[in-house]
Amino acid sequence: MVPELAGAAAAETADLREAAVTAAAALPPRWLAVGVSETDGASGPASLGTFAGYGVDLRVGLSDAALHGDPVRLPLCALITAWLRGIAQPQATAEVRSVRRDHAPDTAVSLGRSLRREADALDDPVGVLVVADGAHTLTPPAPGGYDPDSVPVQTALDDALATGDGAALTRLPDGIVGRVAYQLLAGLTEPAPRSAKELYRGAPYGVGYFVGVWTP
Repeated sequence: MVPELAGAAAAETADLREAAVTAAAALPPRWLAVGVSETDGASGPASLGTFAGYGVDLRVGLSDAALHGDPVRLPLCALITAWLRGIAQPQATAEVRSVRRDHAPDTAVSLGRSLRREADALDDPVGVLVVADGAHTLTPPAPGGYDPDSVPVQTALDDALATGDGAALTRLPDGIVGRVAYQLLAGLTEPAPRSAKELYRGAPYGVGYFVGVWTP
């Protein structure tokens, strides 16, 4: 996704990157981002992070004001959110909620409902950015090894995101790395989004990626 980290392979993910930027550019300038991590946590608009732990000291902020501060340790979902914000909508501010990857589906849906109530109580329009991986086992070179049974699972995830089928998201197995974030999305948008639009689906290097826009 991040070309500075991908080197010569950046060209192979250009379509994915373009779709992600297009989706993020369509959001209002206040973001709530959601992703999975080892622990529950929150990162505010004043947070500055770096991809140094992934090989390049590329600094990214959850707001432009954050770029003048000192880097703090951020989960990967927050780093990707900050990187995307800087490219797609530099004037935007983002807050990131990271959720534990082992939450039960019912807990994840409940967290989504709570986030919806929080967003509805704000005066400004809010865009929710879900930053979460699909399966990591789709081809032999995949980082999680190859599991042929994960291919139809990824297809089911892609189809659910393409059609706005939140109920299908609640049934995702643990083989979907970002399962909890997708199930949070189901709670956030229940009973269903007004519309869903697919911008990209693919599996570069055996990892499932989907980019789309849901309108609640």
